[in-house]
Amino acid sequence: MAESAPWQTPASQRLISRLMLSHQRGFKRPLLTCGDPAKDLFSSEMAVLAHDNSPDPLLIYANATALRLWERSWQEMIGMPSRCTAEEGAREQRASALQRAQQQDAFEGYSGVRVSRTGQRFMINNARIWTFRDDQGRNCGQAAAFSSWRWL
Repeated sequence: MAESAPWQTPASQRLISRLMLSHQRGFKRPLLTCGDPAKDLFSSEMAVLAHDNSPDPLLIYANATALRLWERSWQEMIGMPSRCTAEEGAREQRASALQRAQQQDAFEGYSGVRVSRTGQRFMINNARIWTFRDDQGRNCGQAAAFSSWRWL
């Protein structure tokens, strides 16, 4: 029997459901319209990432577009400190954007420089950042989505 993709596990599917519901709640519009949320989100041309709410947040989700941009496999990306998605000089700006999203629950229009595993820099534009919650409304972490980027 073939092993299912990591983004198709029951835990990942619950996470994707939380991401989508929280995005809808925060932005008053769906993250994407789809038939199979796990498959469609993973294969979306929009980059989507999420991290947990630990003191040094760790990535818990990255779709195929995000994996390509950061030049990492699922196994390399998941569990990585999310701060490592940005180069050192851009981390303070990134942290401010995450704090703003935490305070407001969701905001859009963030732009910033990111860096791939091989050091390739790229600018993300007009990203949406939101807090996602469990069924009891507890903060589980934050997510980001963006469709616009350019290599630097």
